[in-house]
Amino acid sequence: MAKVQVLDEHIANQIAAGEVVERPSSVVKELVENAIDAGSTRVDVHVEEGGLMSIRVVDNGEGIHPDDVETAFYRHATSKITHGRDLFQITSLGFRGEALPSIAAVSKVELLTSDAEDGQARRIVIEGGRLQTHEDAAGRRGTDFTVKELFYNTPARLKYMKTIQTELGHISDVMYRMAMSHPEIAFTLRHNGNTLLQTMGNGDLLQVIAAIYGTSAAKSMLQLEAESLDYRIGGFVSLPEWTRSNRNAMSTIINGRFVRNYGLNQAILKAYHTLLPINRYPLVVMQLEMHPSLVDVNVHPAKLEVRFSKEQELYAFVEESVKELLQRQVLIPKVVKQSLGRSDSKSFIQEQFHFDKKAAPSSQPELEKRDSNPPSADSGSMNNVPSSHQAEQFSTGSVPRREWTKPQNPDPRPQQSWDTSVKESAAAASYQTETKEPRERREQNSYVQERGSGAALSRQQLEILASPAPELPAFPQMTVIGQHHGTYLIAQNEDGLYLIDQHAAHERINYEFYYEKFGKPAEISQELLLPITLEFTPSESEKLKERLQWFEQAGVYLEHFGGQTFRVSSYPYWFPKGEEQDIIEEMAEWVLSERAIDLAKLREKASILCSCRASIKANQKLTEHESEVLLDRLAACRQPYTCPHGRPIVVSFSSYDLEKLFKRVM
Repeated sequence: MAKVQVLDEHIANQIAAGEVVERPSSVVKELVENAIDAGSTRVDVHVEEGGLMSIRVVDNGEGIHPDDVETAFYRHATSKITHGRDLFQITSLGFRGEALPSIAAVSKVELLTSDAEDGQARRIVIEGGRLQTHEDAAGRRGTDFTVKELFYNTPARLKYMKTIQTELGHISDVMYRMAMSHPEIAFTLRHNGNTLLQTMGNGDLLQVIAAIYGTSAAKSMLQLEAESLDYRIGGFVSLPEWTRSNRNAMSTIINGRFVRNYGLNQAILKAYHTLLPINRYPLVVMQLEMHPSLVDVNVHPAKLEVRFSKEQELYAFVEESVKELLQRQVLIPKVVKQSLGRSDSKSFIQEQFHFDKKAAPSSQPELEKRDSNPPSADSGSMNNVPSSHQAEQFSTGSVPRREWTKPQNPDPRPQQSWDTSVKESAAAASYQTETKEPRERREQNSYVQERGSGAALSRQQLEILASPAPELPAFPQMTVIGQHHGTYLIAQNEDGLYLIDQHAAHERINYEFYYEKFGKPAEISQELLLPITLEFTPSESEKLKERLQWFEQAGVYLEHFGGQTFRVSSYPYWFPKGEEQDIIEEMAEWVLSERAIDLAKLREKASILCSCRASIKANQKLTEHESEVLLDRLAACRQPYTCPHGRPIVVSFSSYDLEKLFKRVM
C-alpha cells in the first residue's frame, strides 16, 4: 500500500504559516510590505493586546482588483514575478505569495479593498484558511486588512507567545525599520488607541530618526553619502559620543528592504575602530542602493537575510565611506547638553534642523590654522614616541601648530617622573632616520599588509586605494593653564574650556607609534644576551607550538625550549623598558585564546599592550612644558580624539555653557 501522499492544502498552509508567521510582528511586517509594494503614501497600523487580539493595517495604495481578491489567498499566488528570471532581479518587498494564505490559515481575516475611486469595494472573510464571505461593499481606494485572534486554531503556537509588552516591542521594531526604510511614506502605529509612532512621510530621514530615537540622537547624526560604480550609500551615522549597549540601533537597508547582515555590521564597526568603548555600538541608518542582480533576497523565508555577489567589495566600500566621514569630524564631546522636553521632541519633527543636512555637520566650529613651525630640539621626552606619520608632518610643516610658550624651567630635560614613564630608547634615533614616504602610499602598504602579502586586490579595493586621502580637520588650538589631580590637563581657547585625559592622550600617541612599528617586523628586533623564558601548561604548550609564526609577524622570536618552556631570543628594541616579559606573556594569552589568528588584529593587540604600558599614568604631575609637548604630539595624531580603547581624550565646555552654569545667561 502506498505511503507517500500529497498533503491537504489546508495542512500545507498551516505548515507554511510556521515559517512565515512566527509572531504578531511577522503579520505586521508582511502586510506593511504589501502596502508599500502597492504604492501607498500612508500606512496606518492599529494593534490590540500586542497584536494577539487584533491587527489592522490600512493603506491608500492601488488596492486589489475584484477578480484577484480570492486568488490572492491561494498559496504561491503573486503579482510580483511572472518568469523564473525575475528571481534574479527582484525589486519588490514581497514576491513569494505565501504571506496572505499563511496568515489566513492561523487567524480570522477580513479584507476590504478597492482599486478604483468610485466607492465600490470587495469584502472577503476567511477563518482558519476557509472562505466564509465574499461580497461587494462600499469602500475607498486602498486596502483595509484586519487579522483577529492570531493562532486561535494552533494552541501550541499561542502558548509560546511572550508577554504583551514583548510582542509590542517586536511590532514597534518592525515599524521603526519600515519608517526608516521608506521616509517618503507616512506611518502611524497605535496600540490600544495610543499612538506609538507617527512620521510625516516627507522623505526626511532625519525627522524619522528623531521620531524614533529622540532629538538628542538625531542632532548627533552625521550625514553619509558615497557612491561607486556598483553601490550608492546614503543615510546617517552617529558621532562616537552617542552609543548604545547593543547592535539593535544599527539598521542596514538594501534597496528599501531592512536586512540583517553580519558582514555589513562588522564593516561599520571597523570604521569606528578605537572610537567606541568596549561593548558600545553606534546608531546607524544606512541606505544601500545597488542593482537587483547584485543581491539575492530569496535566501530566507522572512526575507531578513540576503546574499551579495560582491560582498568583500561592498564591505570594503562601506568601511572606507564611514571611516572617511568620521575622519572629517572634530570628535570632541560637549559635557553640557541642553535638555529637551517632550514638547521639544514633537516640534522637532515638524521643523528642519538648523544645520544644512547636505554637508556633514561638525561638532566644533571652524578653527584657525596654526603656526607650522616645527618644535625645537628640546621639546621633551615625548620625542621618544613619534610615529613616522608624525615625523613626516613635523618635517613638512603640514600639521597646524600652536605657538610654543617657553618653559619656566631652563633645563630642557623633563622631570624624572616623566622619564620613568616614557623610557628613553632608540626610538628617537629611528624617528630621525626613518624613510619618509607619502602618506597615501604608506596607508596603501598598511592596507595590503593587514590583508596578507601577495593577496590580489579587487577592483573596488583598488579604487579605494587610488582615491586621495581626505583632508583631516585641525585639532583645536588651545593653551594649557593647569592640571587637575595630576590626571587631567586643563586648557582653554576663545571657544571655551577643555579637559584632557593625560593617560588617554599619551596612550593614543604611543598606539599610533607602535602600530606603525609593528607593520615592519623585519626591521625592529634585537637579539638578547640573556633570553627570556616563559612557562605554559601542557595543553597551552601544544597549541602554542603551532602558532609560533604569528609572534614573528610582530617581531618577537619565540621558540620551544623543551617541555612546557619557551624561550624569547629577540623582541623589538622599542618595547617599553621593564615591561617586555609582561607584554609577550599577554600576547601569548591572546594568541592562545583566539580561534583564528588575524595579522591585523595581532598587530593592533600588540600595539595596544605596548601603548598602555608605556604611557604616563594618572596622579602624575606634569610641568607646563611637558603638558605642551603632550598636546603637540596629540595634535599630530591621525585620530586625536579617543584612546585605543575608545574612551574620549578631550571633552569641552563652551563659553556659553560656562556662562549658563553660572547663570550669566538665562
